[in-house]
This record gives sequence, C-alpha cells and structure tokens, in this order.
Amino acid sequence: MNHRLLTIGAALFLAACSAGPQVTTVQPLSKTADAPYDNVLVISLFKSFDMRRLLEKEIVKQLEANGVTAVASTSLMDTRTPVTRQTFLAMVDSLDSDAVLVTQLANLESKGKMKDMNPEATYNFRPTYYYNVWSVEQTEYIEPQGLELTHNIVIATQLFSVRDLEPVWAIESKSKIVMAYDKRGDVSVVEDEARSIVSHLSRDGLLAR
Repeated sequence: MNHRLLTIGAALFLAACSAGPQVTTVQPLSKTADAPYDNVLVISLFKSFDMRRLLEKEIVKQLEANGVTAVASTSLMDTRTPVTRQTFLAMVDSLDSDAVLVTQLANLESKGKMKDMNPEATYNFRPTYYYNVWSVEQTEYIEPQGLELTHNIVIATQLFSVRDLEPVWAIESKSKIVMAYDKRGDVSVVEDEARSIVSHLSRDGLLAR
C-alpha cells in the first residue's frame, strides 16, 4: 500500500490545476534543537527517482536562496543506489551536514466524476425568399464525456538534527489537485510545495542567515 501511494503521489504531483499547499504545523521546533542550520541534506522518499530528484532540486533552490548550503541526495546517487539509512548517513558524513530534511507522501485520497466536455458548433447562414428572413443551419460537435479526477495529497516533512539524530521540527502540507484523466500539467505544484516548506523553515528560525 505504501509503495502504491508513493507511485501514485509522484505522478499526481505533476498534475495541473492544483491549489497551493496548506501547511499545518504538527511538531513545532524542539526546545533542545541546535538550530539554526546552515548545511542541509535534502531527501525525498518517493518511489519515483525522477520525482525525488525534482522535489529535492526545488527545495535546494529555495534553501540556497535563503543563504543556506543545501545538497540533494539524488545528486549523490542513481536509481541503483540503495535507499537506506546507511546510504544517507554516509552522505551526511561526507558533506558534514548539520541537518537533514526529509519529505514523503503521508496520505492520498482520490475521487473521479464524469464531466461534460465543451461543445463546438458551426453555423451556415443563407437568405430566403422572404424579406429579412434568413435560414440558419447549426452543426454541433460534442465530445464524449471525460473523467475528471480530484486528488487530496498530504506531504509530510521532517527536519532532523545530525547532532541528536532526532527530528526537531515537522509539518504536513495538503494540496488539492484537479486534473483530466488523460492530461498532465506543469511542475508548478512542486515549486509551490518547495517554497512553502522552506518559508516555514525560515519563519520558525531553523535556517542560518
């Protein structure tokens, strides 16, 4: 079930017509945390390697814009590298990171409904034998109904202190994505997610400047 959620969630994350993520703090900054942090390893735990790389890249971009050194885990591995604790701990040691940011799919709810498509019509006007009276022929082309899917996705994000090897902060972000069954959109929802995560990290005083 978890693997299925990770796969579906990665695909939906690239869909169109998404509402911006609504973030709810589920774990405030720990009082014993050694924040702020200035060297962060970014990890995304999706089944799709491409999805992991895309989200990590956007988070790193936002962290660097805030003056923080950040590295995406996918920049140090490929699809054959084991996604294990030992792999990431080795990255932390080589980078001398002081924090690790982990994102993963927490929940997915989907529902679909049939939706009428927009009809297209053509008109043909001809005069008649009567004054100011015209003959009008209308031809209407109606596509078959299409399936519209609505997905509610929850992404969980945790920040771990390398010193303590414990989570010191966490949030959940909820996104609503509406898409046609046979359509895919741009990656703006990924950019919005990354921007939202980093803005909350900054707001809560976890980033060194």
